[in-house]
Amino acid sequence: MVQYTLAQSPEIILTVSGKDSPKAREKAMDQLMELMDEGKLPTDLADGFGPQNFIEIKDPGSQPSSDEDAINQAVQTLSSLATLKLKAQESRSEALQVRKHIDVLFTDDLVTEEEINGLKEGFKVLKSYAQTNLRYREARSQAEQARTILDRALQSSEPEPRKK
Repeated sequence: MVQYTLAQSPEIILTVSGKDSPKAREKAMDQLMELMDEGKLPTDLADGFGPQNFIEIKDPGSQPSSDEDAINQAVQTLSSLATLKLKAQESRSEALQVRKHIDVLFTDDLVTEEEINGLKEGFKVLKSYAQTNLRYREARSQAEQARTILDRALQSSEPEPRKK
């Protein structure tokens, strides 16, 4: 939800669903026009008032701190790592089976069309596994930083021992 007010009438608060955007400002403008039509607007707005003239009301309590943002990002990074690890594990054995059959392409042995078609299907498995594995390795290096951020946040939340 986003809230707008007017410089001329700060007591007027227009609430619109979503985030601040041109579309949200247009919806607020529609609400403002309704107030004007109903005679509920205490201020006479000069011609030329438009959606860009609204003032967004920001609640300082609703804005996450940079620490909270870092923690949220860290958790999201670790969640992505977990998903990628599962995908890589699930497709690894199948990819290794396909990999064994690739060697037939490098021999002088005859191959059948069925074997080639089977390999073509296997290439999709290999490609998928290789891409997932690369993304997993990249995510793992990023997740190291995420783990450090969470470790710091968890350590700081422990209460200090009471001195007697």
